[in-house]
Amino acid sequence: MKICFSILLMALMATGCTSRSKARLHAENAFLAGQNAALRQQAARNGVTITGAVQNSQVPWVVGLTLAQAVATANYVGAEPPKAIAITRQGETAVLEAKVLLDGTDIPLEVGDVVELR
Repeated sequence: MKICFSILLMALMATGCTSRSKARLHAENAFLAGQNAALRQQAARNGVTITGAVQNSQVPWVVGLTLAQAVATANYVGAEPPKAIAITRQGETAVLEAKVLLDGTDIPLEVGDVVELR
């Protein structure tokens, strides 16, 4: 009986250590998720970011904002028109030729998008 109790006690102690490390890992993951959410909210408040040869890299968000409107608002100042445009949304990047925009095709943007004029 005493041996069974000792084995049970040791099993509970081992389980407790594992539970603490799992709890700490869970807390760290929750903290990181909170930080990521805060960064997404900050990006949402900032609107859309335009990188490249522009005067205004931050374009305020408005409902229905399009790529052409964002580039016009950013005021492109490059010596030559951009050759390519990269749009990054939620970590995924799509690259398109700039002539698509110049041909009249417009692309809706979302809050937090990053547009790179190359």
